[in-house]
Amino acid sequence: MIEKKVQVLILRTAGTNCDMETKAAFEMVGAEVDLLHINQLIADKKILHQYDILVLPGGFTYGDDISAGKILANEIKYRIAEEVNKFVENKKLVLGICNGFQILVKFGLLPKGKISKQVVTLTNNISGVFQCEWINLTVENSPCVFTQGITELFLPIAHAEGRFIAPKSIITELISKRQVALTYKGYNPNGSISGIAGICDPTGRIFGLMPHPERFIFATQHPNWNKLKYHTKHDPDGLNIFKNAVKYIIDNCYH
Repeated sequence: MIEKKVQVLILRTAGTNCDMETKAAFEMVGAEVDLLHINQLIADKKILHQYDILVLPGGFTYGDDISAGKILANEIKYRIAEEVNKFVENKKLVLGICNGFQILVKFGLLPKGKISKQVVTLTNNISGVFQCEWINLTVENSPCVFTQGITELFLPIAHAEGRFIAPKSIITELISKRQVALTYKGYNPNGSISGIAGICDPTGRIFGLMPHPERFIFATQHPNWNKLKYHTKHDPDGLNIFKNAVKYIIDNCYH
């Protein structure tokens, strides 16, 4: 009997630049991955349902014109929203990394888990500059599928618009419903309210985060890998995010 592989769709467009790294990460944990341009999906919306996991990778889609991720967010919201909602209703997974996180909140899939009015955003870093550095993160107690069994992460960030903001009532709701999945540990690089680095929907199946797990899938990517002999102690932190996603689909959708 041939074992069925988890099917991952990575959505790209002009300005996407982390798609190949994300593809490599999912392939390393046993998934089959396709890269698809947004125009291909708009032309044949039903293609989406061939997949188990939808990924919006990092980059600068359409040059982040207007605001980061806004143009692709509008394309999704006004061209394929019905199919995306059906995809989520079928208990599939959605992952948005950096620019992908910005897109998820701007077409309204996060935080509610169904496309609706935008209630949170990611805006200019409080420093006013693009920041590229490695960051310590705390994995919060949440239903997030992607972070199960993980307590902390060390991952790189690379963004100019990573500051998570929302009205106080929304922040309170996210915290009370345990939808805050990741927070910056100690050092808050962009000024996000409550140090929020990633959130999930109430089911935990939709996850958006600003750090880049696909940039830490080999031990030698750790900035101090040789000094700390990191490769002899741990699996790369980012790889565990992808392992969890594939495991969830195998355990919950393939039986």
